Amino acid sequence: MDNNNENKLSIDVPVSVADGVYSNFAVINHKQGEFVMDFCSMMPGVSGARVKSRIVSNPENAKLFLNALAENVKMYEQKFGPIGDKSNNGQPTIRFNGPQGEA
Repeated sequence: MDNNNENKLSIDVPVSVADGVYSNFAVINHKQGEFVMDFCSMMPGVSGARVKSRIVSNPENAKLFLNALAENVKMYEQKFGPIGDKSNNGQPTIRFNGPQGEA
């Protein structure tokens, strides 16, 4: 049996999601059994953000996602150079009212 074929996964991307959704802001909350990741879109001059997609995951898969994203960022930077850190872009960190870390 060919080991390369053993590790291949066929992924079906429906036409309705193939174009993806643009997000320039994310909010992540958690409780004991799950992580909730809201991917949002913020427009200039508008004080609010609109959730475009929500992903709910168990803690183990959230950590796998974190590791896979870190690995892909590393590969990206090796190929294209360092990604600048514009996380605050000179602006204060956005704080939301309500309990933190609870979904």
